[in-house]
Amino acid sequence: MIKLLLADDHAMVRKGLQVFLSTQSDIEVVGEASNGRETLEQAALLQPDVILMDLNMPVMDGIAATRELRAAHPQIKVIVMTSFNDRAHVLPAVQAGVKGYLLKDIDPSDLAEAIRRVHHGKVELHPDAAGELMRLMSSPDAQGLIGAQDVHGITPSPHAGEQGNVGALRGIRSHITGESTCSHLERLTPREREVLDLIACGLNNREIADKLVITEKTVKTHVSHLLDKLQLADRTQAAIFALKNGTGS
Repeated sequence: MIKLLLADDHAMVRKGLQVFLSTQSDIEVVGEASNGRETLEQAALLQPDVILMDLNMPVMDGIAATRELRAAHPQIKVIVMTSFNDRAHVLPAVQAGVKGYLLKDIDPSDLAEAIRRVHHGKVELHPDAAGELMRLMSSPDAQGLIGAQDVHGITPSPHAGEQGNVGALRGIRSHITGESTCSHLERLTPREREVLDLIACGLNNREIADKLVITEKTVKTHVSHLLDKLQLADRTQAAIFALKNGTGS
C-alpha cells in the first residue's frame, strides 16, 4: 500500500484528489496539508511514502518544503502537481529534489500510475516540463556539463539567472538519470530513432503520433521497445540520453 499525503492550499482540490484516489486499491491518502509548514509537520507525523505537492502555497511554498523534506526525510518522495510548466518553476523544483513534476490537467488514471512509478523509484516529468529541461541542457553553455560524472546530488544554485541555472545541470542530470547507460543507438530501428528524437523535443505520445502519422498505440509500442533496448527506465532518461548522444533537436 502506498501512503500518500496531499498538500494543496485549495480544499476542493484536496477533496477531489481524495475522492478519486480512494478508488485505487493500492493507494491510501493518510493525510492533508494546506501549506508547506503543515506539510512538514504532517510528514513527520504520518511518514507517507509519497507527497503530492502544490507549488504555490502560503506560509511556505512547495519548493521550500521539498528542500526541507529532502533533508529531514529523504525516503519520502515528492511529486509536484501544478499549473506552471515554465523554466522558472520546473528548474527550482527539480533542483529541490522532486521525483515528479505533473500538471493539474493530467488524466486521473495517469496520475495514479505516476504515483506508483515514483513510489517504485522512477522519475515522472510532464512532457512540457521535460522539454524545458531539455532546452536548457541542450543550450551551448550547458553542453560541456551534460556528460559530467563528478557531481551526484542536486544543490540549489546560489546565483540567479542563466549562468546559475547552468551551474546546477550536473546535479540535475545525476538526479534524473542516475549512472550513464552503456547502451548504443545502433540497437534502435529508424522509426525508434525518430520517436526518440521527438521525445527529446518534449513531445508526448499523442503529438508524436500526429507528427509521424501513426497511432498513439504504435507510439507507445515504439517507446517501450526503445526504453528496453537502451536499458532506460523512462522517457525522461531517454530524452537526456538522446541529447547526450547527439540526437534530438
